[in-house]
Amino acid sequence: MSIEDLHNLFKKCSGVSTDSRNTGKDELFFSLKGPNFNGNKYAKKAIESGAKYAVVDEKEFAIDERYILVKNCLESLQELSNYHRNKLKVKVIGITGSNGKTTSKELINSVLKTNFKTSYTTGNLNNHIGVPLTLLKITSETEIAIIEMGANHIGEIALLSEICNPDFGYITNFGKAHLEGFGSEEGVIKGKKELYDYIKRKKGLIFQNNDDHKQIKCVGDYQNVFCFGKSNGDIKYLVKSVNPEIEIKVNETLINSSLFGDHNVENIMAAVAIGKYFKIDLEKIKIGIEDYISSNNRSQIIKKGSNKIMLDAYNANPSSMYAAIKFFENFSEKNKILILGDMFELGKDSKKYHQEIAEYCRLIKDTKIFLVGELFCNTTRFKEFNYSENIDNLISKGDLSKIKKSCLFIKGSRGLKLEKLMDNI
Repeated sequence: MSIEDLHNLFKKCSGVSTDSRNTGKDELFFSLKGPNFNGNKYAKKAIESGAKYAVVDEKEFAIDERYILVKNCLESLQELSNYHRNKLKVKVIGITGSNGKTTSKELINSVLKTNFKTSYTTGNLNNHIGVPLTLLKITSETEIAIIEMGANHIGEIALLSEICNPDFGYITNFGKAHLEGFGSEEGVIKGKKELYDYIKRKKGLIFQNNDDHKQIKCVGDYQNVFCFGKSNGDIKYLVKSVNPEIEIKVNETLINSSLFGDHNVENIMAAVAIGKYFKIDLEKIKIGIEDYISSNNRSQIIKKGSNKIMLDAYNANPSSMYAAIKFFENFSEKNKILILGDMFELGKDSKKYHQEIAEYCRLIKDTKIFLVGELFCNTTRFKEFNYSENIDNLISKGDLSKIKKSCLFIKGSRGLKLEKLMDNI
C-alpha cells in the first residue's frame, strides 16, 4: 500500500495506537516489534478493542480487509508521519540538546500559544516512535508545532530531522549526557549538531544562544539565524535574580518565572527570543513565561511543612549536576541539604565522573550532603557525607524525617525515583 493510500485511511481514524492494551475506538493500530515482543500478534486484539485498521508486516496476520499489510510497520509509521507533516501548512520547530529540552519546549509552547494554535511533544515522546506519533497529532488547525528530539547515539537526530522536517532548529546545549551511547563529549556535539546540519541543508532558520561558544561554533558562518544573549544578539537581556526564582529584564519588561537556577535562564530566553521572532508582543511573552509551572520532577519548588524543597529529579549528567550544585552553593539560605543521586548512561568513565562530583561537593560549605546510589557508593567515601545504596536504604535510616526548617536540593537520574523521598521529608 502506498503512503498516500495509508494516509487516506489514517484520516478516517480517530488517532494512532501502538499498544493493543489501550487502543481506542476507530484508531489506526501499528504492529511494532521489540526485542521481546511482536506487535503483529496483538493486531487482532487491537481490532477487537475497537481499532478501525491494524497495520501489520507479516502476511499471516493480514486476515481480512481491516489489516493493512506493509513491508515494515515502524518505517511505515515514520513515513506516514512525514507525509502527514508535509501535507499540512504548519511551521515546525525542532528542539534537541543535552539538558533542558523538555523545559524549553514547554516554555516555547507556553509563549507561542498566546498568539498561535500550537501542537507539541507531550511526555517523553521524543524518539523514533514518539516523534512520528507526535506529528500524527498535528491537525489542519495547527499553526506551529514544537517537536522535541532525543538521542543517545550518532545518527538518531539526523533520522528524526528527516521525519519531522523542521523549518526552525534550536539546540539547548551540548553536555556530558548519554556518553555511553555517544562515546565522548565530541560525539554528543556531533550527534546533536545533526539538527543544525539538516536546517542548513534546508536553508531554514536557527535560533542561537550567543552566550554558548559551542553553539556558535556549530552554527559557523551560516547566516539565517536569530540570536539572543546577555550583551549581543537580536534579543538582549539582563538577569536580575536567580535566588531562587528567576527574574529577567528584556528591554524595560521584567519577566518573573517560577523556575530556579542559572541553567533555566537560557531555557526562558530561548522562549522569549522565539516569541519575538514570531512577532508576539513582549507583554504576551511575559504572560506565557509567568504562567508556566514546571511538573514531572523538573525544576520544581515545593513547600513541605517548614522545609523548602527544590526538586530536579528527572534526569542528571555531569554537566547538569555541576550547574545545579553551583547554583545551590551560592543560594542564600540557612540549613542547606543537598541530596544527589547517581547519573546513568555515562559509559566507561562513570566512576570517574561520580568521584569528581563527590570531590567537588567537599568544597561546599555549610551544607549537609547525601549521596544516593550504587555508583556514588562505589567511589572513595568521605566521612562527612551520608551514603545510601538506594532510596529505600536512605529512608530506612530515618534521617529525612528529622529535617526541619531547611532548604533541600534533590537531583539525580530518573531511574532512582528520588521524588519518592518527598513522602519522608
